[in-house]
Amino acid sequence: MIREVKKTFRSPASPPPAALAIKVRTLAPSMSRSVGQVAQVLVGDPAGCAVLTVTALARLAGTSEATVVRTARILGYSGYRDLRVALSVLAAQQESGQAPAVTSDIGVDDPIADVVAKLARDEQRTLAETAACVDTRQLAAAVAAASTARRIAVYGIGASCLVGQDLAQKLLRIGLVAHAHTDPHLAVTNAVLLRHGDVAIAITDSGSTEDVIEPLRAAFERGATTIAITGNPVGPVARYADHLLTTTTTRESELRPAAMSSRTGQLLLIDCLFVGIAQRTYTTAAPALAASYEALAHRHVPNPRQPPHD
Repeated sequence: MIREVKKTFRSPASPPPAALAIKVRTLAPSMSRSVGQVAQVLVGDPAGCAVLTVTALARLAGTSEATVVRTARILGYSGYRDLRVALSVLAAQQESGQAPAVTSDIGVDDPIADVVAKLARDEQRTLAETAACVDTRQLAAAVAAASTARRIAVYGIGASCLVGQDLAQKLLRIGLVAHAHTDPHLAVTNAVLLRHGDVAIAITDSGSTEDVIEPLRAAFERGATTIAITGNPVGPVARYADHLLTTTTTRESELRPAAMSSRTGQLLLIDCLFVGIAQRTYTTAAPALAASYEALAHRHVPNPRQPPHD
């Protein structure tokens, strides 16, 4: 039976205070002008906004009280009261130096040592921000669905395709039936054969890549459980995702395109997925992983410096 698309409101766990600025940056491209105005005022002066009433904040942002409340919900809070609490904590963290702003733009003449240091900072920042924003309830639900899936299909294009192949390979090593589909046409023909009990995973940083959305939509309509890993949780891909996992990225620069920074957060989430699945299927996953290691052991070239075993 083909499912009808339903746009449901997700009520994720409130993000930690330090993740507020991250959420604003991630969602900014999809925000309306009025909501964006409120969001920018919030991150610009969290301490000042924390003591304002909803009416005073609306006046400061040049918008309505309803828009302020809507902004709070878009950012993951149940209402303005919870948002004010987060603003107070964030302001205290910034005052104590716990939430420094880091920029690591790489110049064309930067020494290689500086490139290493800046990239390392950006990678660490992306990992920390993605971990701070991840909705663990959504992640747990995705793990539960994949652990019992008849088969798992992964869809991604470009850099996201490489991440999808990494996930599929990991899942195959623990005995699950998983395939990463890189050809858009084959992806769709695979998706229309999925059904209840199967899992489809779409990986798209923009959340609007049609070659990824199309197979996910087909899988969704045919009853498969669908998971989206995206940097844009309000993008078109979210309409067809039963479970939504959000990544964050560092700011894009000329020498570091989005494909590089988005990949870091995506890899963290697929590792979380894989480990969670391996935990739930441990009795079969552990022997399968051991068998795969043994099957490949003879392909490793011995280290001549390593003494032989007794």
